[in-house]
Amino acid sequence: MRIVLQVVAVVVLVFAGGFAYLYFRSPETAPPLNIVVDKSPERIARGKYIFTSVSDCDFCHSEQDPTRLALPIIESTRGQGKLMPDTDLPGQIYARNITPDVETGIGSWTDGEKIRAIREGVDKDGHALFNIMPYSFYRYMTDEDVQSVVAFLDTLPPIKHQLPPTKVNFPDSMWMKGDPQPVRESRKPPDRNNKLQYGEYLATIAHCEVCHTPYPGLKEDVSLRFAGGRHFVAGPFGDVYSANITPDKTTGIGDWDLKRFRDRLKLYLEYDTPEGPPKVGPDRLTFMPYQAFSHLDDYDIECIYRYLMTRPAIEHKVEAHPGLPERKEP
Repeated sequence: MRIVLQVVAVVVLVFAGGFAYLYFRSPETAPPLNIVVDKSPERIARGKYIFTSVSDCDFCHSEQDPTRLALPIIESTRGQGKLMPDTDLPGQIYARNITPDVETGIGSWTDGEKIRAIREGVDKDGHALFNIMPYSFYRYMTDEDVQSVVAFLDTLPPIKHQLPPTKVNFPDSMWMKGDPQPVRESRKPPDRNNKLQYGEYLATIAHCEVCHTPYPGLKEDVSLRFAGGRHFVAGPFGDVYSANITPDKTTGIGDWDLKRFRDRLKLYLEYDTPEGPPKVGPDRLTFMPYQAFSHLDDYDIECIYRYLMTRPAIEHKVEAHPGLPERKEP
C-alpha cells in the first residue's frame, strides 16, 4: 500500500510540475533585429502590395462592411484593428491596432520588434500572439518583403483606437505559448523566374492553406491540405465552408485553366464602381478576400496557379453552403 501511495504521489508531482511549466512558461523568443528599415518609394510600394493584396492584412486589421459582398474594407480604418467576429474562436480575440499611433498602436515599437511580431508571433514585450495571426506562414517571408511591409506600416496614418486586450480561454491560452518560433536565419528571396518556387512562396505568405484546409479544433487536418472544408460562421446567413483548391478534377479545380483561375480572382474588379459591390444575402455570400486578390499581378496569379496544380489531387467534395439554396458565383 505504501508503494502504491508513493507511485501516486510521484505521478501527481510529475503532472503538477508539467502543468505548472506549461501554464507559467514564456514563448520561445529571440531578440528583435537592431534595424531601421529603408523607406524608399519602391520598398513602400512593395510593402503595400503585400499588405493589401498578397497577405491581405486588411482582413483582420481593418474594419469591413459586413453588408457587402466579400466584406470590403473601410479605407479610413486601415490598420486600426478590431474584434475578430468568428464565433468559433476560443475567447475574445482582437487584431491589434498596427498604425503608428504611440498610445494605442505600435508607434513605440522598433522596426525590429515589428519584424519579430510578423514572422515569429510575439509582441513588443515577448508575449505570444494568438495564432489566428498567420505568423507560422509569415515566418517564410523574405527579409526584403518583411522589411517592405514594415516600411509601409510606418507610412500609415496613426489612428487613435484603443482596443481591449485579447482574452483567450483556458486551455488554449496555455497551448498558444508553444506556437511562436524564432527566425534565426536570413530569408533569401525565391527565384522569381521559377514559377513553381515563386508560386509556392506567394501561396505561403498569402496563407491560402489557412482557409482552404479544415481545422478541427485549432490544428489543421494536414491530410486535407488545400482540399477545403474549413468552417466559417456567416451570422444570419448560416455556415460557409471553403472550397477544394487541389487539382482534383471532380471536387477541386483540376479542370480549371489559367484563364478561369485568373478571371475568378479578378472578378471583383467589376465592382470597382461608385455603387460598389452588391449586398450580401442568402443567395450571395463569400469570405474569399476577392477585394485583395483582384489586385494581384497577373504573373503572380499564374505562379500561384502553377504551384496549386502541383499539389496532390484530393477528392473531397465540399458543400459550401449546407442547408441553403445554391448561391450565385460572387
